[in-house]
Amino acid sequence: MFDEVRQAFRDLLRGTPPSGDARRSIVAQMRETLVQARMGLDDLRKGIVETQARLTRERSELETVRRRKQLAASINDAETVAVAERYEKQHVERAALLERKLETQEAELAMVEREVNEMNSEFKLAAAGATPGVSAGASAGANDAGAGAKTGGVDDVLDDHAGLNAEIDGLARARRRADAESAADEKLAELKRRMGK
Repeated sequence: MFDEVRQAFRDLLRGTPPSGDARRSIVAQMRETLVQARMGLDDLRKGIVETQARLTRERSELETVRRRKQLAASINDAETVAVAERYEKQHVERAALLERKLETQEAELAMVEREVNEMNSEFKLAAAGATPGVSAGASAGANDAGAGAKTGGVDDVLDDHAGLNAEIDGLARARRRADAESAADEKLAELKRRMGK
């Protein structure tokens, strides 16, 4: 999803005219693309939180299985020990997989945050009337470390343009509401199916 947002932003940069209504239109589209990118960041962060929760549960289950195995071994219950060892192996594998997934998600988040910072800098240049370049990504990335410290990074575009925070919040609320309605519809359909209606 983020790759599409980033490509749309690059396409907008390539087509930025020098001035006039077309430029304002392009800048407005760039702002919308940044809003989408910011929502994508929120989704990535949510995915990390979910993976962390799953990993915590898996580790807890692993501890429980190990404790049960130890108790079974202390009373010489070989059958229970064998079952516990099988489950212990499954939980160890799942925990390892979730740890790798979490590392990957965190690396992806860091990369996307850098790209959104670059997009933010390019948007600011375009909004100020300058002509940002797609190739400015490398120099913008280097400048963003200093600029981000001075200006706050990703959130700058939200601070610089009144109403953008409200727009993002509204979009997020609408998406949560739509998700909740969809989940309710699915539960209702399942209930109807169970009742034979």
